[in-house]
Amino acid sequence: MASIKVDGQLVEVPDYYTLMQAAEAAGAEIPRFCYHERLSVAGNCRMCLVEVKGGPPKPQASCAMSVKDLRPGPNGEPPEMFTNTPMVKKAREGVMEFLLINHPLDCPICDQGGECDLQDQAMAYGVDSSRFVENKRAVEDKYMGPLVKTEMTRCIQCTRCVRFTTEVAGIAELGAIGRGEDLEIITYLERALSSELQGNVIDLCPVGALTSKPYAFHARPWELVKTESIDVMDAVGSNIRVDSRGREVMRILPRVNEAINEEWISDKTRFIWDGLKSQRLDRPYVRSGGKLKPASWDEAFVAIARAIKASGGGNRVGAIAGDLASVEDMYALKALMTSLGSGMTDCRPAMSGIDPSMPRSAYIFNPTIAGIEEADAILIIGSNPRKEAAVLNARIRKAWRAKGTPIAVIGDRADLTYDYAYLGNGFGTLADLAAGQGAFADVLANAKKPLVIVGEGGVSHGAAKSKQIGRDTIALAARLATGANVAEGWNGFALLHNAAGRVGGLDIGFVPHDGGVCSADQIGLAGEGKLDVLFLLGADEYDTSAMGKAFVVYIGTHGDAGAHRADVILPSATYTEKSGTYVNTEGRVQLAERAVFPPGDAKEDWAIFRALSAVLGQALPFNSLSQLRARLYGEFPHLGRLDQIANSSVDDVKKLAGAAIKTKSATYTSPVADFYLTNPIARASATMGECAALQAGLRQAAE
Repeated sequence: MASIKVDGQLVEVPDYYTLMQAAEAAGAEIPRFCYHERLSVAGNCRMCLVEVKGGPPKPQASCAMSVKDLRPGPNGEPPEMFTNTPMVKKAREGVMEFLLINHPLDCPICDQGGECDLQDQAMAYGVDSSRFVENKRAVEDKYMGPLVKTEMTRCIQCTRCVRFTTEVAGIAELGAIGRGEDLEIITYLERALSSELQGNVIDLCPVGALTSKPYAFHARPWELVKTESIDVMDAVGSNIRVDSRGREVMRILPRVNEAINEEWISDKTRFIWDGLKSQRLDRPYVRSGGKLKPASWDEAFVAIARAIKASGGGNRVGAIAGDLASVEDMYALKALMTSLGSGMTDCRPAMSGIDPSMPRSAYIFNPTIAGIEEADAILIIGSNPRKEAAVLNARIRKAWRAKGTPIAVIGDRADLTYDYAYLGNGFGTLADLAAGQGAFADVLANAKKPLVIVGEGGVSHGAAKSKQIGRDTIALAARLATGANVAEGWNGFALLHNAAGRVGGLDIGFVPHDGGVCSADQIGLAGEGKLDVLFLLGADEYDTSAMGKAFVVYIGTHGDAGAHRADVILPSATYTEKSGTYVNTEGRVQLAERAVFPPGDAKEDWAIFRALSAVLGQALPFNSLSQLRARLYGEFPHLGRLDQIANSSVDDVKKLAGAAIKTKSATYTSPVADFYLTNPIARASATMGECAALQAGLRQAAE
């Protein structure tokens, strides 16, 4: 620790702190444009100037000078800095005057208006006139794709965007050319950015040079109602803020959560909002004469009751939960199925190797997302984290950049934005690694904190029609994660899900029980005529053509695959239109809050099941969301502890490692073929469709 005086106040800070950090520790506010705590120091805006006692007789950039660079006084007094002297104020006013020489007077038409760093600092350090009479510099706008809108005349060359894309996103597609007045930020090849995190440059830009293209000219920040919520586009559970006006979501922004997403979100999370209002189901439908026709809720419920009565109930009625289902929705559906005497429930993909009898540590990301930075060796099996969990992939890259963490992959050979050893894509490669063969086997064996990430492509093998592959993969991964040299207390077995609702469904036991079968087998029985009624709770990622003549009830938000196959459609609410609990891939319980109300006659899913249960003569024992949660928390107490992770046992993982291996061969591949089209909301989004078409064109051009 080092002592330093800030405006006369003595504080103790680590000696590696910059003067800016030391000033903030003392409560002094330092203006800045180029500095960002998660990016490297550039020191090129000079707005953070301070005065240093005993230093050079000129202001110093506080972001580029550390506390240990300062000299003590002649008698050993602590070094001293000042943030509010007349010299500092005059220096900052001079910097602001230079920044505004070429900046256009666009505030009335700029989307950054009202939340612009330059506006805020100009209020404190700007002047009411300019001494410069020369023409302002104009810069041609650059094309960066369908997501980021450019007005480069406004750019102040802070280079935050360049540093983010290079350091965090891992793409070398954005940079600066020219010098002095001719300096420009540009995409070198004049084409769209390829990163799944590119939208974060909009938040980083301190002026209106980079703004959201889909959101352009839609609203002003003071018109919007801000709602803190949780993202459900993947299983990371990124913290977000939903900005709405009236009954319409206008934009989605990140919230800071150091344990999960830091302050980044993926492009799918950020730009999905137009899909929330496209192709929506806003009234019930009943199939009559081979065609779906609008109906009332009573007519839809009567049709379902008739079908269930004809089936006789029991295990001739099944239910499959989709990727976006909340815990409350699945709990209510499970209670309804139990009242009908059915154990046919499942929330897993086809032929998943996650067995209902497995402990919780077998299906969560045990070392936690933040724990990735502690790992000293990483093995990725059957996953492409860049597509399945872009924010988590950035955390892996962060560990790789900071410590040079060795990384190996068994599965698809893809550009993950960091260097890795490609070992192969077959089960035999994993078996050899677990047997101690190969160079990376030695790396894992010597690691104190090995991290073994198993993706959905490692545990679910619907094409192979085998659950054993996934179970054997889990067993071998557990062996590699629990080697002899592993540090005490470290649990390096990490299952990376790609669906927001999956861990919550597994936690409440939305899996086959009492004679029930898995999702793939339910669909198979339906095709054979042995399952008469099938409930699809937003389940669109299954083979609906194989459901035969079963009576399909689709409870969902969009006219996707499940709705096309349905005999009855019950319209429900999206994640921004209801309050729901989600458990992310690391087992952290979080709450998504309602920002707007669902359109038309759409209802919250749990309320639909409660109303249907009354028509079926099996009324569920709750009449409100609070009553449902009281029963839920009583049965599963850990779900009531928000933003916490229930402890997982390393011993349970060691028991998994002892399972006998039966698989001979299999191939690992990521289940996410297109990052932008993974769920019904994404497929309804015009913005996501444009991004998907652009990426497909780039792939074809590369081939």
